[in-house]
Amino acid sequence: MVDSELMLGKLASHGYIITDKMDACDVAIINTCGFIEDAKREAIDIILKACDLKKEGRIKKVVVCGCLSQRYARTLRKEIPEADAILGVDNFKNVEEAVKSVLDDKSFYSVAPPEAIYTDKDPRLLLTPAHYAYVKIAEGCRNRCSYCVIYKIRGDLRSRRIESVLSEIKALSAKRKLSELNIIAQDTTSYGMDNYARAKLTSLLKKICALKRAHWVRLIYTHPRNFTDELIDLIAQEKSICKYIDLPIQHINDRILKRMNRRIKRRDIELLIDRIRKRIPSVAIRTSVIVGFPGETDKEFDELLAFIRDTAFERLGAFIYSREEGTPAYRFKNQLSDKIKRERFDRVMSLQQEISSRVNEGFMGQRLKVLIEEQDEGKRHFYLGRTQYDAPEVDGLVYVRSDKVLRPGTFADVKITDTLEYDLVGKAV
Repeated sequence: MVDSELMLGKLASHGYIITDKMDACDVAIINTCGFIEDAKREAIDIILKACDLKKEGRIKKVVVCGCLSQRYARTLRKEIPEADAILGVDNFKNVEEAVKSVLDDKSFYSVAPPEAIYTDKDPRLLLTPAHYAYVKIAEGCRNRCSYCVIYKIRGDLRSRRIESVLSEIKALSAKRKLSELNIIAQDTTSYGMDNYARAKLTSLLKKICALKRAHWVRLIYTHPRNFTDELIDLIAQEKSICKYIDLPIQHINDRILKRMNRRIKRRDIELLIDRIRKRIPSVAIRTSVIVGFPGETDKEFDELLAFIRDTAFERLGAFIYSREEGTPAYRFKNQLSDKIKRERFDRVMSLQQEISSRVNEGFMGQRLKVLIEEQDEGKRHFYLGRTQYDAPEVDGLVYVRSDKVLRPGTFADVKITDTLEYDLVGKAV
């Protein structure tokens, strides 16, 4: 999303008119994902739909950019010649040049090893609701997990300067009243290890909070190996930082963790979660796990399942292992069948549904601060909102009834009157 916002910002600054209706434009720009098989299929489907619209004369040109084109540039060029331009992940730098070229009936191709990282000087046209925004503090990754292609697509870690991040936040908050800032990177806990030679996430967060430009500051995508006690203490002490920790563990069995090259052991994960919950009593931990990793035995999967049951993560997402060419795990023996992977995925999600329902029941009768997102469509006194324990788009909602009008981006005190498996129901008080 941030990459798309940067491209739109550059185009808007050059006078282009932006529309979200693909069949009402001259140039359709498709910013793709290429991380796992499902995402690749979705991206290709959209590209082909755009090319069909071009054949029908409903649009003039098609520009393909992002992760899929970075990873499969030559293949796309050969298999989908209808695409007029192909850009890699550094697309925001030259998107205006690409659009200008294709409108002059010249094809455009720019895919090179990624090296860019945006700054506060680059214009952005935000796509989020007016009350929150994402700020990307770094690009690329240094972790080299054996199943992951991110570093091959996005390159090595490239952290932004602290001053650039702070300047961007000041500029964003000058244009809109921000209720929430979401701090993102491929691994936020590695921030600064390249250009500052040591982790600087805690220092950056302190400076962000000191700006007082958003009521909530949310940290997303942290690696458990790089999660420090200093960071735990800051989250515990700083009122504006959401008591929400996005901590993908991926697995818990030591043999699988080693084959994944996570460079962490079960005991370290257990101790970290214990420290987090002791120092931040009201915390919600979101994790993600991978099921069906090559060679994962029934016993190792059962160990993961038991750990999920015992730990009772407040939020959890599961991914079916996707065998990606170019990764070490692609060559691993004992690749599991789709049937086994799907069965394991269903078992994890069924268990998490029970856990989530139980966690939500614990909020019954409590008063929670809720960020109002929008009015529930067609319902005069009903609104949709989120607690600090829910990140936008990926976690649950609070269905709020209010006798007073509630504005998107404002906060309401809500008494919880009912609970669902993933969502809460309450009344503004």
